[in-house]
Amino acid sequence: MSGSLARDETPERLQKVLAHAGLASRRQVEQWIRAARLTVNGGPAELGMRVGPSDQVRLDGRLVHWQHPARGAQAYLYHRSSGERLDEPTTNTAEALAALERLPGRAGRRFIVISPMPRIDGGLELICSDGACAAQLQRRVRFWIGVFSVRIIGELGETQRAGVLTGVLDSGERLRVLECRAAGGEGINRWYTVRAQGASGKGIRQLFERQGVRVSRVLRTELGSLALGRALPRGQFRALRPDEIEALLAADAAAPPQDSVAR
Repeated sequence: MSGSLARDETPERLQKVLAHAGLASRRQVEQWIRAARLTVNGGPAELGMRVGPSDQVRLDGRLVHWQHPARGAQAYLYHRSSGERLDEPTTNTAEALAALERLPGRAGRRFIVISPMPRIDGGLELICSDGACAAQLQRRVRFWIGVFSVRIIGELGETQRAGVLTGVLDSGERLRVLECRAAGGEGINRWYTVRAQGASGKGIRQLFERQGVRVSRVLRTELGSLALGRALPRGQFRALRPDEIEALLAADAAAPPQDSVAR
């Protein structure tokens, strides 16, 4: 955790500062304060206390470094390989680092994955180290259009494709599927591109399995206004710009009407 307030930045509430730094949720910070684990300039922290550029914050006696919330929420786009976990190394070698451990130190050490893909699958992952921003993104993810590449054994018949387009899950919940089209393949493997609103990778896999087909891979390539593109190889991160985060947060107002679903 690195960084500190610039000298011209105004004090902010301690809970907000540490939450935006990705150290903990505001509720967790409040628990630390009540448990007398946090100090400010050598004295016990209090609920609602504000901290500024010259204040020293310590957790259990250890100095905490943090960034001012005004610098913007830290969010990252990650191209995850199928089978890779975000929270632990993928190999037993000492050099292997967990994916989240490779994020810049300034992002903090507490990360939230927005609508994560199942471990067996992969593709685009959205990771946020700002608790308040992550909560807003989680509330809006149901408005976003996701694009998935699905690899199956064999081909979908027209009846099966129509079944996918209904969006009906095992629970009876219905996803809003805008498109399901063939996207090539080799040998017995066939790829399909699926566009759906508010869909998780688990839900997309389930749509195909309900049609009696064997799914071997699901990769997310787009999420809301974000897309992987060829410039981001597997295993690589890139920080989101403030305008990209703003576009995601405004996505609920831009959700397409129900009658625009393409079959």
